Amino acid sequence: MNEQTFLTATKQAMKQRGWDTVDFVLVTGDAYVDHPSFGAAIIGRILESHGYKVAILAQPDWQDPQIFLTFGVPKLGFLVTAGNLDSMVSHYTVNKKKRHRDVYTPGGQSGKRPDRATIVYCGKIREVCKNVPIIIGGIEASLRRFAHYDYWQNKVRRSILFDSRADLLVYGMGEKAILEIADSLNAGIAVDQLTYIRGTACITKDPMTENVTEIPSYETICQDKVAYAKAAQIIQGSNDPFHEVCYQQACSGRYLIQNPPQMPLSEAEMDALYALPFTYEQHPSTLKEGAVPGLEEVKFSITANRGCFGSCSFCALAIHQGRYVQKRSQDSIVSEAKRMTQMPDFKGYIHDIGGPTANFRNPACEKQKTHGVCRHRECLYPTPCKNLDADESDYLEILKAVRSLPEVKKVFVRSGIRYDFMLKDKTSPFFKELVKHHVSGQLRVAPEHCSDKVLGFMGKPPFHVYETFLKKFDQYNRGQKQFVVPYFISGHPGCTLKDAIMLAEYIRDHGAVPDQVQDFYPTPGSIATAMYYTGLDPRTLENVHIPMEDEKQMQRALLQYNRPENKELVRRALLKAHRKDLIGRGPKVLLWEEGPKKETPKANRNRNARGKNKKRGDKKWKRN
Repeated sequence: MNEQTFLTATKQAMKQRGWDTVDFVLVTGDAYVDHPSFGAAIIGRILESHGYKVAILAQPDWQDPQIFLTFGVPKLGFLVTAGNLDSMVSHYTVNKKKRHRDVYTPGGQSGKRPDRATIVYCGKIREVCKNVPIIIGGIEASLRRFAHYDYWQNKVRRSILFDSRADLLVYGMGEKAILEIADSLNAGIAVDQLTYIRGTACITKDPMTENVTEIPSYETICQDKVAYAKAAQIIQGSNDPFHEVCYQQACSGRYLIQNPPQMPLSEAEMDALYALPFTYEQHPSTLKEGAVPGLEEVKFSITANRGCFGSCSFCALAIHQGRYVQKRSQDSIVSEAKRMTQMPDFKGYIHDIGGPTANFRNPACEKQKTHGVCRHRECLYPTPCKNLDADESDYLEILKAVRSLPEVKKVFVRSGIRYDFMLKDKTSPFFKELVKHHVSGQLRVAPEHCSDKVLGFMGKPPFHVYETFLKKFDQYNRGQKQFVVPYFISGHPGCTLKDAIMLAEYIRDHGAVPDQVQDFYPTPGSIATAMYYTGLDPRTLENVHIPMEDEKQMQRALLQYNRPENKELVRRALLKAHRKDLIGRGPKVLLWEEGPKKETPKANRNRNARGKNKKRGDKKWKRN
């Protein structure tokens, strides 16, 4: 593919364009992939569409500060992002072990970006360009914009804006904010005067005194876990664009000021954004190093919406994208699908049409469109709000329109589906159509646990809602070889060994052990991370049981109790919980051990060896 169809990413491409300088150098910890699922590509393309000269500096060798001058000193500034993930999550497992693969790097190579990439990149830029504006953004900056607990250092860190020495921080989805910043800088306004732009945070010497919500200071939350929990709850409401107040947090005699969020993109603005000339390919200069694994799953996937009002406590979307749902039009989505069908490697399959939650197409209720989200309750938890608009007919029409394209064989839905929301839709045949046309053999859903107590800490619906969903799935799935594959989380705050054993027994009784288990990962920005650090539920300030280290490992092992490598952890867990009845022989044991023989059907035995009783294990989560 011609390099000129991409944003400028090499010195040679810059010369071919006849540029002596650029307006912005966009530094990213990911490889440059020109696809709208990659934040750097979106920001670069939208700036380009408004006439700015943008160069992408992807995965620079941070050991050499001069590499940041590859395109010379930019006229307006450096834009810095760690990439699509927090760099610490990219590098380390929940057990703090180094990952061997980075899905946003050519060939899946690890080590192509530094730990705390945003801070490191900004530091190196400051070494060679002391006075050029630096604006940081992306998920790492957004979720670390306030003082936050850092799992990898096991301490509270101050705002990333202090540690990076950047001038401005763009939080959330930054298209509107970055254009306002660019236009202001281009008009000659100094970066230290840009303290008013919505969707940004800055540092000031003097505190605000009006129209401001005070967050406990960095020094206070370092010393007082109750104050940290209160701060976490305040921050959860900081990304409501209809709540036009600033947020302020003191730190070392200065003040972090977060301006109100940018207003949501309109449908027309969303359409225009995704109509930009993305190539849907990784930059050709990196092909010799191998394919970028992260592109494979999303290349033929379409983003239909943004925002999520599900507000699961382990998810930080509420403070990043916000709870207000924004959407694209049907025409825009169909046009993108048509574009994909013309690609040489398209094989007839659209892998996904969705977003953070696929079946959220509109704001949760009419009130949100003018007044924003409720500050005193969630839309779906503990029960769906009576004002909830659960009509999924619009989304269904989009799926039908795309699957009717002549070149399209199948349209899958692989984004998260909120089954509690789906069950509230009493008018459209969405559920039935989903099962009939849009499941790729396995429908992935996330009940997360079977204990209602644990689900309460997660902000998820009671387990009987999931069981109701399964019954309806069975009804619509008759005659089709399709399965529900549930995702579970182990070691979540509030989950005891008793709860973990309850979930293991549920797994045992339903005929299969999951291949993948998500061990709770305390990442910046979520309510559950605040629970993990403080031992308190920020919503109520009640004490929460926190599984730590050894118990956390035992809980994870229980969810895959039949694996030989988990045998000793499972034994310790069962003995600690006084559940010897689950050790031995028989259809109800979790740990199979030789002993007095019980009269049980051979086919029902649960072997402690992966692969044995294969026929039963291969059933996955099929409902008969």
